[in-house]
Amino acid sequence: MIGLRASTRLSAMARNPSDTKERLLDAFDILLDKQGISGATLDAVAAKAGVSKGGLLYHYGSKAELIKGSLERLDRLVDEDVASMKAAGDRLHMYYLETSAETGTPLDRSLIAASCLAQENDEAKDSLRKTREAWFDALNEHLGDPDLAMTVQLIGDGMYFNQNFSLSQDEALKHVKNVLARLGL
Repeated sequence: MIGLRASTRLSAMARNPSDTKERLLDAFDILLDKQGISGATLDAVAAKAGVSKGGLLYHYGSKAELIKGSLERLDRLVDEDVASMKAAGDRLHMYYLETSAETGTPLDRSLIAASCLAQENDEAKDSLRKTREAWFDALNEHLGDPDLAMTVQLIGDGMYFNQNFSLSQDEALKHVKNVLARLGL
């Protein structure tokens, strides 16, 4: 009977490994934001995710693998975001600006985590650089003007910064839309 229970638990774990991996990455990203890289220990991540340390090590054998998983998830989320931008068609630049100030989303949490990691990790810096390049490339392809694309991206950066530090102005997006309308966008 004990063997049956153990195999049932193992098959349940095998059925949902991606759910467990996502919970671990969520916990890691949250801990990076709240406590920094030194506070995002394997023990803390396992506890935050409600997984044993052995369960964490089953999915991510080290902190380096957890970092790699977090950055791979950021890359995936950015790819999905760029696809959503492109799906917005003529409104691509407006989609980018409207979503720039969103907080609490999986993409936002991944960006914050990568920013924390980038203080000590070159791969995180590279992931953030690739993120910015992907967004810029989509904006530039859409607008056909690299200077305008960079300007829109920098406006989005400012909106994101202000929102994350509770400095946002309720009317900011309205003002940006008014200026873009005067530019024919």
